[in-house]
Amino acid sequence: MPPRLDVDARRAQLARAVWHVVLTQGVGAVSVRTVAHEAGVAVGSLRHVFPTRAELLEFSAELIVQRAAERVRAVPQDGDPLAHALAVLEELLPLDATRRAEMEVNLALVAEAPALPRLAAIRDEAAAGIALLCRQAVERLGGRDDESTVRRLHALLDGLALHLLSQEPGEDVTWARALLRAELERIASHHG
Repeated sequence: MPPRLDVDARRAQLARAVWHVVLTQGVGAVSVRTVAHEAGVAVGSLRHVFPTRAELLEFSAELIVQRAAERVRAVPQDGDPLAHALAVLEELLPLDATRRAEMEVNLALVAEAPALPRLAAIRDEAAAGIALLCRQAVERLGGRDDESTVRRLHALLDGLALHLLSQEPGEDVTWARALLRAELERIASHHG
């Protein structure tokens, strides 16, 4: 049996192939055969790692969440709560080509949730994680920690993400950063 690192690397390679198929052909084109072809591996090799299409899609969704979580954890904790909150929450927005591709794939995979309940669970876990980050941002800013404030911030993030996806790649994104900063400043200004 190959070392675990090789299996993990193969799983990530196959997930990236899923993402490419979704981005270029749509989620309906994702099959064991098309992903194997995209990854340059034999169908049997892919099936050894992911026996079913469902497992392949589920891992691909989990990897998107994992990558976003790693980016969030990598944001340095400095003394400025506003700058930190802004940097953390910006990691959840499609502000560059990588995050845009992840968001597009994520939305396509979420659309598959009715047929694959595990995708719905992954979606719900990711939403809970975003809600937690919003709650932490509100707390760090000294804002009113009520459900309304947290939901408003979460809804703003979701709305910004969709609006950013609706514009052409490479278009100006400073407006989204400015809106997010303004909301965080509003939260900070409304203490207890």
